[in-house]
Amino acid sequence: MLHNPRSYLCNFLGTIYKNSSRETLLEILKQDGLDKLCWIAAREQWQPQETNESFRNYQDALLQSDLTLCPVGINTECYRIYEACSYGSVPVVEDVMTPGDCGNSSVHHSAPLQLLKTMGAPFIFIKDWKELPSLLEEEKKKSLQEKIERRRKLIEWYRNFKAWMRQKFIHTLEKSFLPDDKG
Repeated sequence: MLHNPRSYLCNFLGTIYKNSSRETLLEILKQDGLDKLCWIAAREQWQPQETNESFRNYQDALLQSDLTLCPVGINTECYRIYEACSYGSVPVVEDVMTPGDCGNSSVHHSAPLQLLKTMGAPFIFIKDWKELPSLLEEEKKKSLQEKIERRRKLIEWYRNFKAWMRQKFIHTLEKSFLPDDKG
């Protein structure tokens, strides 16, 4: 999984919402012919249930792509970011705040994705999908060795991140529910 060349520069499998940056992302991929280098499977309506086939396709896309495109949806952060990490596919995360329930700029004044940035996530953060063509041009120039090293670092970071989050969660539970032993 880590050492083999991957067939695609990037992937995006997801729902395209009207007047969203996801529409912009697809337009950019199509106009520059980059859609031929990336695994793209877009749908117009969100589907609540995955089939075994759609789940396998999603896993294959992550395994066969160097980068996973993570445009915002209703919220800035989504499960795709973490799933990409587990497959060694570097998340390309749209770094903008959305009006969704996971924080919006009128209520939360800190930048989006603050925890990931604070924890040094080895992701590619972009503000505008117009940056994607030059990013993918740079990606084409990377050697397999560079990509393997980046995958290794990503998976190690993700393992450490999950361990840190687990410890933080356990500590919070202990602090909240177990009596304070002061002797």
